[in-house]
Amino acid sequence: MKKVEAIIRPEKFNAVKEALVEGGFVGLNTVSVTGRGAQRGIVHQGRSGQSIAIDMLPKTKMELVVGDGDAERVCEIIIEAARTGEIGDGKIFISNVEEVIRVRTGERGETAL
Repeated sequence: MKKVEAIIRPEKFNAVKEALVEGGFVGLNTVSVTGRGAQRGIVHQGRSGQSIAIDMLPKTKMELVVGDGDAERVCEIIIEAARTGEIGDGKIFISNVEEVIRVRTGERGETAL
């Protein structure tokens, strides 16, 4: 099993969520985060003409655990729905998951997904 963590623009969350549902992937968790990458934030011009640098930008972190064979498809869906073509579109991280246990039934492995 794979854990897919995607850091995306908050305004793209609903489009990504809907695209994942259309692709058959309904289970996910999200959290609002702040961060920075190559973009290194943005600079606003204040009313007084003074520049204000904001180096930690709001993002949405999505987490899904899927079967090994589904990880690449999930990434394709996220990329297609989240991409604007501008710097700051986000990142996707994929890691191995050793075990999943459904609390309600005690099921283990991919059947617990």
